[in-house]
Amino acid sequence: MTKHQNETPSKKGSFDVWLFITVIILTVFGLVMIFSASIPSARAYQNDSLSFVKSQIPAIGVGLVMMLVCASIDYRVYKKLAIWIFVLNIVLLLAVAFFGSTINGAKRWLSLPIPGLRSFQPSEITKVSVVLIMASVLSNIEPSKQTFLKIYTPLFVFVGIPALMLLKQPHFSAIIIIGLTVGSMLICYGMKLKYYLPAAGAAVAGITILAFTSPYRMQRILAYRNPFLDKQGDGWQIVQSLYAIGSGGLFGLGLTRGRQKHMYLPEPQNDYIFSVICEELGLIGGLVVLILFVFLFIRCMKVALECPDPLGLYMAFGLGMLIIIQAVFNMAVATNVIPSTGIMLPFFSAGGTGIVVNMAAMGIVLNISRHKG
Repeated sequence: MTKHQNETPSKKGSFDVWLFITVIILTVFGLVMIFSASIPSARAYQNDSLSFVKSQIPAIGVGLVMMLVCASIDYRVYKKLAIWIFVLNIVLLLAVAFFGSTINGAKRWLSLPIPGLRSFQPSEITKVSVVLIMASVLSNIEPSKQTFLKIYTPLFVFVGIPALMLLKQPHFSAIIIIGLTVGSMLICYGMKLKYYLPAAGAAVAGITILAFTSPYRMQRILAYRNPFLDKQGDGWQIVQSLYAIGSGGLFGLGLTRGRQKHMYLPEPQNDYIFSVICEELGLIGGLVVLILFVFLFIRCMKVALECPDPLGLYMAFGLGMLIIIQAVFNMAVATNVIPSTGIMLPFFSAGGTGIVVNMAAMGIVLNISRHKG
């Protein structure tokens, strides 16, 4: 899937309209579901039924501007900026370590006096930053000339350092997302199997050690195996999610008519918003969301394959994988396919940083789509 050989000059045209439309549909759909899912918790905790919506709308506005700005900047500029974006992100992660806000036992946020971005989460930028820097690195290495040092040196620096800092927060799910995204980029690049196996083995070993040496992670794994054994304790959120999805049936209970979001389902506007979608819009609504994400991913892959150089290929591929991996993991957690972990549903979950960063990432892909071989 690489294009290091026989590169052709690019022909600049219009951006991928279908990709743009899909992002807008996902964003609007997401805002509607945030409105529906957040009403009970917003009323209970903030005495304002629309508080989450009021925060999300300005963030969407900023995200739309960022998407259009990124779509207008030649993607090759990011090759020069990637290292500086990475350094800035490291500084932000350090700021979190010293000055961050702790919520639910995790220190991941910086407080800002900006409507829609009152809680800024640098780890969202980390995901995109790593994709950009690794795309830049891989585009400089001919697959036929790859060596262990050429591959693993940037992996240790550009993936290892942020991973250690995220582990401190702790933000285990972000580490997994970044690892899977970079791993998929290395497959796209064509990394030799003898080099890929050590990285994959180390990743599996690291995840296993972290899972089995952490009491709360072990509790989640045990709850995942049979959440109904402790449905009043560790299995509570999974059980409530399954109740929500199961009660939705084929067509759902109707928008705003869901029951589990009424202080039963934890974080209904964030981690478990897909459960609310399935309860209120049914299997049909859940399938529509899945189809939208698959279509978004297909458009990103189309952009990657049509790009005339490896930089654009790896960028579009990596950013597309970043979105689809998060979407699949969020849905998998909601349906108890994998153990519970805090992964938001892109464009749907409430959170200013996430929507701004994801829309900016799609703006980069839109610019790449203007360049065809």
